Amino acid sequence: QVQLVESGGGWVQTGGSLRLSCAAFGSITASNTMAWYRQAPGKQRELVASHLTSGRGGRTNYADSVKGRFTISRDNAKNTVYLQMNSLKPEDTAVYYCNFLPPGVQRWGQGTQVTVSS
Repeated sequence: QVQLVESGGGWVQTGGSLRLSCAAFGSITASNTMAWYRQAPGKQRELVASHLTSGRGGRTNYADSVKGRFTISRDNAKNTVYLQMNSLKPEDTAVYYCNFLPPGVQRWGQGTQVTVSS
């Protein structure tokens, strides 16, 4: 098991930006696909973005709802995954989590709350 600790959430107005960080304490490798998920009140957890280290860069995928606004990146040397969120909308309000893709049996962290006001 790897301990995942998310941070960087907060309150912003529509159009604002936030950068989330996820520190992994334990063994993750460049071959692991890491991802950000989110869960809004009353809704199921959904996949937001994923990153697989590949060659000199990485392969990324995004949910349609965040394409062009969110950017996932990772620093394997620091065991850290980032999510840069720009042009935030009220519908982005949720608790954001990082985990493997698929998460498998990996425990979820506490998440970080993102609140976007209109």
